Amino acid sequence: MRNGTSRRKRGMRTALAAATAVIGLGATTLTAVPAAAAEESVAVRYRQGGAGSDQAAPRFTVVNTGTTNILLSQVKLRYYFKADPGASYSYACDWAVRGCAHLTGTFGTPASPTATADRYLEVGFTAGAGSLAPGADTGDVQLRFHRSDWHPLDQSDDYSFGPAQTTYGNWTKVTATIAGVPVWGTAPTGNEATPTPTPTPTDPPPAPPTTPPAEQGVLFDDFDYTGHTDPAITAHGWTVRSGGGGPGVGAATWAPENVTFAKEGTNSVMTLRTSTAGTGTSTRQTEIHTAARKFKNGTYAARVRFADTPTSGPDGDHLVQSFFTINDLTAPMADDYAEYDFEYLPNGGWGETANVLYTTSWETFRPDPWEAVNQHTETRTSHAGWHDLVLTIDDTALVYYIDGKQFARHDARYLPERPMSIHFNQWLIDLAGQTSTTPRSYEERIDYLLHVKDQVLTPAQVAAKVTGFRASGTAFKDSVPGS
Repeated sequence: MRNGTSRRKRGMRTALAAATAVIGLGATTLTAVPAAAAEESVAVRYRQGGAGSDQAAPRFTVVNTGTTNILLSQVKLRYYFKADPGASYSYACDWAVRGCAHLTGTFGTPASPTATADRYLEVGFTAGAGSLAPGADTGDVQLRFHRSDWHPLDQSDDYSFGPAQTTYGNWTKVTATIAGVPVWGTAPTGNEATPTPTPTPTDPPPAPPTTPPAEQGVLFDDFDYTGHTDPAITAHGWTVRSGGGGPGVGAATWAPENVTFAKEGTNSVMTLRTSTAGTGTSTRQTEIHTAARKFKNGTYAARVRFADTPTSGPDGDHLVQSFFTINDLTAPMADDYAEYDFEYLPNGGWGETANVLYTTSWETFRPDPWEAVNQHTETRTSHAGWHDLVLTIDDTALVYYIDGKQFARHDARYLPERPMSIHFNQWLIDLAGQTSTTPRSYEERIDYLLHVKDQVLTPAQVAAKVTGFRASGTAFKDSVPGS
């Protein structure tokens, strides 16, 4: 954070309650249900999760409309679409109430392909998904699929795609079977009766990649540098901050030499070191940030090691360890300002007395007199150690993840309107937490940074992409176009 200590007065935050989705339920029914399924039946409720250019994002909820329990492992759904000639496809589960580990997705070809349906995604459940009691539903099942080469998709000619279906409702263009017996939906013409077991998919699940996909709009940095004067740092678009200025202790300076690099195992790790001897002039803070503001929607991810205690000297300083993205405030309360933070305070500060981790989404602020418009989520527990931090931004929300689990979802009101830069920094709010003049120092470490433009990735997809870069020996890549 770059805009002065006063704007961090957490007591003046304005948090908005998340809007509750209204689910509309249609009244569509099947005209013919096999007698064998008379007591076992389901309805499939669908909404489209986005009409983006390179991914389809169908969302489902399966409801038990019968009179007996149903084992989900016997339920199969089919979502039909028009494939591109010669293309193969990849499936991903973004999130599911029953757990993505209990979902399966395979691709197949209908017995009688049509102009709008010559391929389908078949979705199934493992035994671990459990069963559905009469009247119960699976909760959200949020899926994605894309061409394996990430070329654009045209969903307008896909049989099962409903562009106007933005809230859940009964959708008969997705079919369902129980133990191979059709119980819901209308398959494309010529494919109505499909009680036989699922055919072998024509597109087997892809093998783990050994090289990252040839795609544009990616920034990856493994921070494999020799030191803060390494010319590759500047060549790769980074600025190591020096001189004075906020946030933090008055008269403190930003120390480029306190940004260092070393191997930890097979990975290169960047360390930000902040030190003080209890005075402003002895306080040395650290920051590294992208020189360009060219990042907006998409996925931001980093693996960061927070610390609760100093590497030397007495503990207790009001320290901030952070990973964030930000643009400039062009005028007080300007509505095109944006900032999205992961901030860890190991010793409290801003009115907190112990460790606290914040995620904060900023709309705007005025420094004097102080006024802030933001939404924040916090947890008051130790976060010492390594953590995988992921932020996703699309046209509907900002979602923060910590170690693979959703930590916060912030409202569309706070979405960015202009591109931003990416920052890591470590600084002291004040010198009130520890008044000793004994020198002490603190360290924040960063393993990697990943940004993928205009794509919402799950934490698992982030991990797979980082693994792919490292397996191919790629320590740095930047194909994000300038803003």
